[in-house]
Amino acid sequence: MSASAGASDVVDFYDRHPISAPQVLAALERQGKVGGRLSMDDLGELDHDHYGGLAAVEALARRAGIVAGARVLDVCAGLGGPARFLASRHAARVIALDLHPGRCAGAARLTRLVGLEALVRPLRADAQALPFRAGRFTAVISQEGLLHVPDKGRVLAECARVLAPGGRIAFSDWIATPRLGDNERARLGTWMAAVTIQSMAGYGALLARAGFTGVETEDLSAEWIDILRQRFAMYRSLRADTVARLGEARYEEYSQLYAFFVGLVEAGKLGGARFSAGAAPGASWPPRGRPP
Repeated sequence: MSASAGASDVVDFYDRHPISAPQVLAALERQGKVGGRLSMDDLGELDHDHYGGLAAVEALARRAGIVAGARVLDVCAGLGGPARFLASRHAARVIALDLHPGRCAGAARLTRLVGLEALVRPLRADAQALPFRAGRFTAVISQEGLLHVPDKGRVLAECARVLAPGGRIAFSDWIATPRLGDNERARLGTWMAAVTIQSMAGYGALLARAGFTGVETEDLSAEWIDILRQRFAMYRSLRADTVARLGEARYEEYSQLYAFFVGLVEAGKLGGARFSAGAAPGASWPPRGRPP
């Protein structure tokens, strides 16, 4: 998430989100798994607030070239599920960056519970002004988080800056089609802090402008329709937890939001895509020809 204009809306959205560290811990407690060291299998799908589960993280890992010892930055990392997976499966060292204080704290707690604090470090920071030296990372990933960031070009340029020569970026995000109307964009911004939703071609252009080369895109829209329907059913199954934590009104509000969101995807107005590219030597912000 970004610390710029609209950040309070993003923080508020995730303050009230059905998937949270307390919700994950409550689920573990019901399973009798709280009180000692947990395994990654214990967390399972509970800590992955993105589309496609572990297979989607593995797809990003392949496209980002993540291997043992890789230095990885996860941008808009949320509760840190993908970061822990990369550390556990690939022995990568991961910084899980997010703006939301509760999600950073939750990521740190869940990371400690599975004993991965030596490999995964949650960090609260602005995605548009990364607090790292140039060339620090060998890979950057992100999953469905950039839709909340106003200046996506700046984020991608920052990612290029902190990547080492030969490093790669791989991320997935929501994309708009020409059928998405201005009123619908406005509702997405108001309801779920979704700002400047890009098209597939728009993201490709931003990656190139940021200095990335060999840009590859994959349309995930058809795959995500089924995932969305399943997640909507899951949110409904969490009704008791959500009402107890946030109240009946918030539960009903979120149900209406999700129904609207699913409808946009089914109508072909919204979709999903995965992007990957390599960092060109000497990439930096601001892009050539643009003032700082």
